[in-house]
Amino acid sequence: MIVSFAVIGGILLNFGAFLTYKGKIYESVIIYLFADLCWIIMAYQKNDYWGVLFILIGVMFGFLAFKKMQSGKMQKNLTKEKDDL
Repeated sequence: MIVSFAVIGGILLNFGAFLTYKGKIYESVIIYLFADLCWIIMAYQKNDYWGVLFILIGVMFGFLAFKKMQSGKMQKNLTKEKDDL
């Protein structure tokens, strides 16, 4: 069985989701970015240049979110308050 970049990206996506479930947000964002890299390679190999473009835009937003989290400027609480309902 030959492992493709789509399979590797899917495995990384599952691992990133597991890390998110465990509350390890920084680590999961890094894993998601590696999964995106696999999908960029896959799309490029299939000459899907629109796919490459849109995945790259998503990667840029993901990287910017990671930097914002890392710098402490993202102050979102994951618990619901009574005011949020």
